[in-house]
Amino acid sequence: MTAGDHTGWLSANQRWLTTAIARLRAILANGDVAAAEERLRETAEAMEFPSALGQLGDAFGLAPFERDVLLLCAAVELEGTFGNAIAAAAGDAQQTAPTFGLALSMLPDAHWSALAPHAPLRRWMLLEMMERGPLTSSPIRIAERVLHYLTGVSQMDERWCALVVPAGAPAALPPSHETIAADVDRALHALHAAGAPLLVEFTGNDATGKRDVAATIAAAAGARLYVVDAASLASGDRDVLARLWEREAILAGAALFIDAEELQPDTRRAIAAFLDRMHTLVILGTREPLQLPRARALRFEVSKPPFAEQRDLWCLALGPRAERLDGALDRLPAQFDLGARAIGLAAAVTNGDDEDGAALWDQCRAAARPRMQDLARRIVPRVGWDDLILPARQMSTLREIVMHVRQRAKVYETWGFGVRSSRGLGISVLFSGASGTGKTMAAEVLASELRLDLFQIDLSSVVSKYIGETEENLRRVFDAAEEGGAMLLFDEADALFGKRTEVRDSHDRYANIEVSYLLQRMEAYRGVAILTTNLKNALDAAFLRRLRFIVEFPFPDSAQRVEIWQRAFPEKTPVGALDPAKLARLNASGGTIRNVALNAAFLAAESGESVGMTHMLAAARSEYAKLDRPLTDAEIAGWV
Repeated sequence: MTAGDHTGWLSANQRWLTTAIARLRAILANGDVAAAEERLRETAEAMEFPSALGQLGDAFGLAPFERDVLLLCAAVELEGTFGNAIAAAAGDAQQTAPTFGLALSMLPDAHWSALAPHAPLRRWMLLEMMERGPLTSSPIRIAERVLHYLTGVSQMDERWCALVVPAGAPAALPPSHETIAADVDRALHALHAAGAPLLVEFTGNDATGKRDVAATIAAAAGARLYVVDAASLASGDRDVLARLWEREAILAGAALFIDAEELQPDTRRAIAAFLDRMHTLVILGTREPLQLPRARALRFEVSKPPFAEQRDLWCLALGPRAERLDGALDRLPAQFDLGARAIGLAAAVTNGDDEDGAALWDQCRAAARPRMQDLARRIVPRVGWDDLILPARQMSTLREIVMHVRQRAKVYETWGFGVRSSRGLGISVLFSGASGTGKTMAAEVLASELRLDLFQIDLSSVVSKYIGETEENLRRVFDAAEEGGAMLLFDEADALFGKRTEVRDSHDRYANIEVSYLLQRMEAYRGVAILTTNLKNALDAAFLRRLRFIVEFPFPDSAQRVEIWQRAFPEKTPVGALDPAKLARLNASGGTIRNVALNAAFLAAESGESVGMTHMLAAARSEYAKLDRPLTDAEIAGWV
């Protein structure tokens, strides 16, 4: 129906309603019903398209008597004096609202079955009981949503208006998602032909991709897709909400997408109960399959497009700019796991001056930051290679890590190593050594060199005493980091990646489950994860076997300590006659050296002097007292 057709239909529908209500007046007043019905028939024949009540009656399978009951209630709302006709027919001046009793006694083809709870009028909540009382004598009224429909106005029920948002027009899908949409469409046709409920469940890690596929499927079915957050369905009367939505789906040709990416156990049960009541098209987007009371869902995995498709999406989104980026373009899908919409947004917000892809890279880095904030602390690197004092072998290994990250696209995709398996494509590194030997600083150097966000995992936020929550928190960490290409830093990893133990009680069993989950997730993780520990032997052997690199951070020798002292003070710090060789006699790690230098700077600032050996001695004594270590005469000989 075109816009012009719709305008003409509205006028014709209004004439039909007026004529139909006049027929009801004749019935209630024992008037010339035959003449009224003839005028109604002529009005209907003059209409190019059926009336709204005719369409509604066909959609819900209403018998002629049920249509008359619905029209009786609508007449009271549409014509102010119609209540008087009801009162006259009932013989009671106070009864201006219709009742089932009045309808059964006055309307033609009346039948008691129309009043049954599962008959269309009550099942689809087309009518509402205004009072609690006897079924036949309680006033009834038409639902506001249905009244609007009869007048040609499409207005969703207010109870659902507050819950849903339109999904918008379907977006262009990458080839892998097009295949899924086609498979779902075929399956839905088969289910529809068999009269089975239409429930589709999308699992996988592409939340926005699920919506796009769902919108495409809904459009193919001639339906408009609406999105609702699963949490909003967890409370309230789910039976009423389900029936109201099914009514909406029938009236407006609507389909429902339930966003259930993050679900608590009680919410999962509530959503399962809601879905069990649904019979119209519902699409569920969730990370893990939902346990439904009846196994009747079509399940499909919608994951981020593979490398080749992501690269094509980048080329499409960037247009002519893609050619200027050359090799930099391959590094984007190799490092960041983004869906079609995220790629389009990143390309749209960067300008044409981005010759080397730096702005695109930074935009992709920002993709996962909001999702990481509650479970990890972002570290902004402020150090470089010159700040790191390590033996040559360890420095070489760190540069090799950088090389592996930078060349992943060529080795995995162009050279085909990633085709054999999707596991082990990430880079897992263990930094082992005593406290203060530079493990965290090395992670900062790698993040700075690779221009990646570095997130230090907050174990207090991740580890939970409740069963399953630790795994869920870790999943969120890994998923967000994978999308944004972030580098994960697990400090004191032995607390989280410890050895599995013999099962003596339920606590041991669930602790082992957590370690096993971590083992699987680390192997599937495609990003960079750095584990640091002071206790390498406390780590589970299965983790050690799956690590790409292990870097031992030794306690600095005298020559290395001299280098650390030479770089301990910023250029702007006023320093006196400090002797790095004498300071290096202090048998301390790099972290301790930095603490001593900082404390000495505060002492010098307070006294209004440059940093001298006297301040260094006082700071060293304070630091050693904090560590409960003796400061020997050999270490401070000749300092002052």
